[in-house]
Amino acid sequence: MAKGLALTIGLNLVDPNHYAGWDGQLTACEFDAEDMTEIAKSKGFEVQSLLTKNATVENVTKGISKAAEKLVSGDMFMLSYSGHGGKLPDQNSDETDKTDETWCLYDRQFVDDELNNYLAQFKEGVRILVLSDSCHSGTVTRVIATNKNIDMMNTNTDINGVRYRFAPINIIRKTYRLNKSQYDKILTNRKLKESEDKVKASVILLSGCQDNQYSQDGEFNGLFTSNLLDIWNNALFDKSYKRFHKAILGQMPPDQTPNYYLVGNPNKNFEKQIPFTI
Repeated sequence: MAKGLALTIGLNLVDPNHYAGWDGQLTACEFDAEDMTEIAKSKGFEVQSLLTKNATVENVTKGISKAAEKLVSGDMFMLSYSGHGGKLPDQNSDETDKTDETWCLYDRQFVDDELNNYLAQFKEGVRILVLSDSCHSGTVTRVIATNKNIDMMNTNTDINGVRYRFAPINIIRKTYRLNKSQYDKILTNRKLKESEDKVKASVILLSGCQDNQYSQDGEFNGLFTSNLLDIWNNALFDKSYKRFHKAILGQMPPDQTPNYYLVGNPNKNFEKQIPFTI
């Protein structure tokens, strides 16, 4: 029997001691993680959930590595993240927009190259589903578009009070400058640059938006997660991952278009399965 492990992550805050005094307050990220945990458990996954202060780089990477050790060909790993997306300067020349996309974990930014490096630990034949409800998340397993209603430099809330899941540019710049030596060790690591090409498992990423877009937060869920839950409809959805993505996309506004992105070894059978199937 195939087995399934899941790691669900949701951060409503980050540590201001690292992020230049900014706590990045959000509303619904923990709710997202709780709802993804419920789906995973209902489908037979063994789940670890990391919320806000527990969602540190150490805990997240330990959770992924633990799953990589346990799972073998035919097994399934589900990884979900809800929180801020960030950016750092690309220093290993693997990004066309000259920036590395990140997840803003509680104690520091987790670079997309790092995530790929941990995904490369999984054995060939393992299926991995990554769900990322954050800004700049279109290829996180691997330039924000200007919005006239948002002062991107200083805030992540528009004039209508809608909050988005990205760290303001001034915060990102200050955070990098204050922790430059720590981040540069990651950003200049040539091995990390090559990690996506070394992923042997089959990875499907469903993201909340494209790399150059914003993901909306909400009162009860992020906009992407809210529509995902609506389409999932308490397990009544019975079509493929691509159809799942298309159905979610059909309910999203034109300025937030979820992405469908593949990493590792292509697996058509995996793509054809009903989502969350072990």
